[in-house]
Amino acid sequence: MEKIGKYQVVKKLGEGATSEVHLCHDPFANRDVAIKVVFPDSVVDDENRKLFKKLLITEAPLAGKPDHPHIVQIYDAVVDEGMSYVVMEYIDGGTLEPHCNPDTLLPVDKIVQIIFKCTRALDFANRAGVIHRDIKPANILLHGETDIKISDFGSALITTSKSTQVSGIGSPAYMSPQQIKEHPLTLQTDIYSLGVVMYQLLTGQLPFQASNNFSMMYQITNVEPQPPSSLRPELPPAMDRIVHKAMQKELEQRYQDWDAFSNDLSEVFRVEKEQQKKEEFADSEKFNNLRDLPFFANFTEAELWEVMRVSSWEYCKPGKVLMREGETGEFFCLLASGEVKVIKQGKLLNILNAGECVGEMAYISRANGSVRTADVATLSDSRVITIRNDDLDRASDVCRHKFDRAFMAILVERLSLSNTRLIGI
Repeated sequence: MEKIGKYQVVKKLGEGATSEVHLCHDPFANRDVAIKVVFPDSVVDDENRKLFKKLLITEAPLAGKPDHPHIVQIYDAVVDEGMSYVVMEYIDGGTLEPHCNPDTLLPVDKIVQIIFKCTRALDFANRAGVIHRDIKPANILLHGETDIKISDFGSALITTSKSTQVSGIGSPAYMSPQQIKEHPLTLQTDIYSLGVVMYQLLTGQLPFQASNNFSMMYQITNVEPQPPSSLRPELPPAMDRIVHKAMQKELEQRYQDWDAFSNDLSEVFRVEKEQQKKEEFADSEKFNNLRDLPFFANFTEAELWEVMRVSSWEYCKPGKVLMREGETGEFFCLLASGEVKVIKQGKLLNILNAGECVGEMAYISRANGSVRTADVATLSDSRVITIRNDDLDRASDVCRHKFDRAFMAILVERLSLSNTRLIGI
């Protein structure tokens, strides 16, 4: 096969029972893409052929959305009699499957970060009206140390759709009890499945071992799994608690939403870091910190992930000089925690607290060759977010626009405060 539609085939990446995935090149967008192709003749009977067509049509409305850094982007979907295929973002990396083996397990802190990013991506999808229904290691792509992309929304349930729900979808080992019993599904079915993935990443085996699907389904609905620490004793107790809650058989006892799952994961890393006095920042900590800062109140989750990619984070002791008067302003800072003082020629001008921005004029007025007009130094133990002007230039137009609006709000507030002080003189 040399071409799929307008796309030039580069090589075959893999195949399954009803589909093949090819690496292709899009000559119009000048990018590589992954294309999942299903040939109708590969589905033996009419019932299965109709089922697949229904699933592909379900995936087609996702083309162009959801737009999230941890969800594989779907660019296009074609359904016709000759060939049906979905065109997706190509990720140069493997799935989580190799890390589900006892001999190739990832460190616990990396697993926590991976699962945290999955919770945020699936929360984003759910808010867009999508329940995945087939969360498993093979559908989670890993690139870098902890960056992930969730793929294969072909089994997704569109919660805003009026079409009939298709039953029997999903991989038995990762199905929730409700999925097996063909009950109406909510986001909690994906929470259960992600709990199974977490269990497997932590221990190197599935929570239930069975020789056939019937036995597997019986255990999922009737048997309690061993805690992960029984298979990997060095695991912190919190891992058992989180997996246990995610995999509760009854909906009332399972996590009720993705935020609760995310918060427990981020809390694990925070406690561990305090105990070991680590100075690096986990992505979960950065994300939650940004979400709590008033400066980023109007940023979407996808834009917060983008901010994380263009920023650097640092712990600073009291007295750390962040900016010097007379220097060229090539960056600005946001204070995630702590206090900083602004000094001009030895005189204290201002004290800024967590959530405030400093040095932003370097970005706003750089066309005129912005130079620092004061020194800035930390007053206490502080967490400082630094963003270089050149890095923000490479962010999306929407993200930069959000920064501009936030800067304008700061300038208006400071101008108003100055006027109030003048009136009071």
